[in-house]
Amino acid sequence: MVLSACGAAGSAPAPSPLPAGTFRDPVIAHNFADPFILKVGTTYYGYATGDGTDNIQVERSTDLVHWTRLPDALPTRPNWQPSSTGLTWAPDVAHIGTTYVMYYTARNADIGKQCISAAVASDPAGPFKDTSAAPFVCQADMGGSIDSDYFLDSDGTPYLVWKNDGNCCGILTQLWLAKLAADGRSVVGPAQSLNRKDDAWEGGLIEGPNIFLHAGTYYLFWSANDYAGPNYAVGYATADKVTGPYTDAPENPVIKTRSPAAGPGGQAVIEGPHGDLWIVYHAWDIHQIGDDAGGRRAMWIDRLTFEGKKAVVKGPTPDPQATP
Repeated sequence: MVLSACGAAGSAPAPSPLPAGTFRDPVIAHNFADPFILKVGTTYYGYATGDGTDNIQVERSTDLVHWTRLPDALPTRPNWQPSSTGLTWAPDVAHIGTTYVMYYTARNADIGKQCISAAVASDPAGPFKDTSAAPFVCQADMGGSIDSDYFLDSDGTPYLVWKNDGNCCGILTQLWLAKLAADGRSVVGPAQSLNRKDDAWEGGLIEGPNIFLHAGTYYLFWSANDYAGPNYAVGYATADKVTGPYTDAPENPVIKTRSPAAGPGGQAVIEGPHGDLWIVYHAWDIHQIGDDAGGRRAMWIDRLTFEGKKAVVKGPTPDPQATP
């Protein structure tokens, strides 16, 4: 047997060392789907869909690049949810006063649909406790409700944005917005539709909405198409007020498959340690797309900049890039 210079015959060459002050995506290489990052002081907490072991994954970092796994953020769940795992998705955490409120997707066992629930904790790492007797938001007649995102407007008004899960049952998918109480524990206003699936690149659905305010313009990001395929991608729309109307960006989608990242989505915006902006999302390995292929949705981060009102994402970026 002939050994290569890198070791055993047929082994892949070791990755070249990274230049100082740089990193290479993905920053979390294992399955970390639908990521959301909360900045608390100088520390970052990353939350993600359950992995079959933890109901909600949580990891901690000080630089957005190096992450440490923490215990399950949601170790117990309320009785209206089934005991089976794998149905807790897409967490989003808000820091409200001295409390942390986690909005997440879970199965309503009574109707067999995914709905939104809320849990609270005194520490961003958890454990979060959900003592609810019923879902926080659930549009049962529209397929259920998933992928919630908390947004605090510049005037101090809190909102929740989410998607009705219509693609589960042949119903049009839309993105929704409603006002929350100041403590984030209840919905106090009617839900209004912000956007609906209407562009070819979106395939059969839109989901995973987030709202971000920059220089007086509201940016509504969302993911669309089949999450387990190469056409899954991220787009955005802009508005002059949080309630819209929103205008789709002509350059959509702004994050799409680019080797070795396939089907990027589940995005959120986060401020880096020095005030720079980054967008975090999950992506498959292009050679292992989808659950059936044994793939995993790793967590990527790429720089977000603006050219006027145009959002520009520098990614997916497979090459080394400057650390946040």
